[in-house]
Amino acid sequence: MPESEPRLETVVLEKGSNLMATLTAAGLERSVAYNAIEALRDVYNPRKLRAGQEFDLVYASDVEGDSDLFDTLRFQPDPETVVSVSRTDDGFTASSDKIALTSVRNVSSGVIDQSLFLAAEKNGMPLSVLMELIELYSYEVDFQRDIQPGDSFEVMFEELRNDSDERVRYGDVLYANMTLSGHDVRLFSYTDSKGETDFYNQKGESYRRALMRTPINGARLSSGFGKRKHPILGFTKMHKGVDFAAPPGTPIFAAGNGTIAQIGRNGGYGNYIRLRHNDSYDTAYAHMKGFAKGLRQGSRVKQGDVIGYVGTTGASTGPHLHFEILKNNAQVNPIKVKMPSGKTLKGNELKTFRSKAEGMRGQYAELSLHNRKIASAE
Repeated sequence: MPESEPRLETVVLEKGSNLMATLTAAGLERSVAYNAIEALRDVYNPRKLRAGQEFDLVYASDVEGDSDLFDTLRFQPDPETVVSVSRTDDGFTASSDKIALTSVRNVSSGVIDQSLFLAAEKNGMPLSVLMELIELYSYEVDFQRDIQPGDSFEVMFEELRNDSDERVRYGDVLYANMTLSGHDVRLFSYTDSKGETDFYNQKGESYRRALMRTPINGARLSSGFGKRKHPILGFTKMHKGVDFAAPPGTPIFAAGNGTIAQIGRNGGYGNYIRLRHNDSYDTAYAHMKGFAKGLRQGSRVKQGDVIGYVGTTGASTGPHLHFEILKNNAQVNPIKVKMPSGKTLKGNELKTFRSKAEGMRGQYAELSLHNRKIASAE
């Protein structure tokens, strides 16, 4: 007797339903559905399932109506993951596997007329790539003051695609250049001989400085460093930091690796954190709505970690971050202070980097030309 071909049926989780109801409605006996769901819990929480989720039900026979022949439940909770529940001699077993993705490279470029955001949107730069670009350049570029109409950008980034050549998500930035007032600031992603990846300029100097100038994304510089009329006290007073206006709850990042020297209420500063970075540099963050969970005095943080959220606690007239950089325990202007630099490539490492950097620039040029040809053909 020839073996029966397996039968495939696809069902959808309806709004207001659950997986048990979906499987029993498809004809599975309740005990079979229950055992399959219990096995699923080992690799995936069924409570995370949302309406519209599709499930493939595979039966060992093409005969309909016999749930004892049910063999496999399979679905994709996200574009990169396949979850399967399969029948065994002892019941069911579950597995969760990542889908192999292929990395391809794409490019975007444009001229800034009003803002980097609008120029990026106009020229098809994905939002996730734009946010990485802003974070990358925030070590040296003041996005409120340094960018002028006529400045430009170019970026090469990864796209991750599945076996059907469908884009699943965007990957990392590999090469970027911002032309600011006629000056090119080129950055290249490079993995050194120790397996550590960082961004370097054309001289092989790490662009990730020890401290970030702007430890917040999407904020407006509302008050600079220097003398000003205090908005609450009413008299002229030295403003020993910079203020970034942003909506309440906006994440605030650690400007560099360090240890929390102080955390909690601090007079007119409101909710306050001070980080010790090394023997010379500290940073301080004030008027915060609250702190990230688990932080306390002595906690170690890494550059870019969320340490708190924008608020208006203490002597504050509205939601903003008051940010200070202290050098040898004295506040200095975060916009003008020369930041301590990071790693510099030397010897054979520098030679290898320069070769790869030149290759990236060449690939960017080829992809840019290819995109222009496609655009002109369309």
